[in-house]
Formats: sequence, C-alpha cells, structure tokens
Amino acid sequence: MPSREGPDPVRATLIAILQQLNRVESQNEGKTREQSLELSDLDRLLSDFWAVSKESVKVPLALGLLVRNGMVEASAEKSFPASGRGARPAPRARYRITASGKQFLVDSQQQSERIA
Repeated sequence: MPSREGPDPVRATLIAILQQLNRVESQNEGKTREQSLELSDLDRLLSDFWAVSKESVKVPLALGLLVRNGMVEASAEKSFPASGRGARPAPRARYRITASGKQFLVDSQQQSERIA
C-alpha cells in the first residue's frame, strides 16, 4: 500500500464543510432558517482553507458528495419578486447537516485523536 504524505484534501474539505454546518446549527438553535448555509456562504467561509485555496478541491463538488451520501440535506428557499412581474428567480438552496453527517464528524475526530 503506498504511503501518503499529509492529509487527504477531499476528506479534509468534507470535514471542514461539516464543521461549518454543525457550528452554524449549534449557534442558531431554535432559529430554523439560520441553521443552514447557502453555497456562497460556504465558499466564503472556506476560501482560506488549505485544500480550497490550493484549488485541490472545489466546495460545490464536495458539498454535492455530502448531499448524495445523506450527510447534508439541501432545501430550496422560495424567493419571489415583490412586484410579481418578470420571471421568477430560481430558488436558492440552503444546506444543513444531518444526523449521519454529525456521526461522520464525531467518528472522524475520534479517529484523528487515536494514538497509533
């Protein structure tokens, strides 16, 4: 088995996204809408994260992987123009961590704290 040097950028990004979603959920208990983030929020929060800033991983792709695996749920936010004229804008997706995402986060932290 080949040895790796340094952490896996994809896994690290997945964990970083889950950490941000978990943080925003716990900070906004009781306020359902504020317990989720839009993609633009996650992009901004993770712009300085090493795997994202080196362009090793793209946040939308990592987020899509988390959604497909049930660790994050997406919900569309309806936003209609006030005047009722013109075309309706596309609903904006908001993302929230799920119970399985929290479990993955806990498991990953326990694995990193183990002594080999």
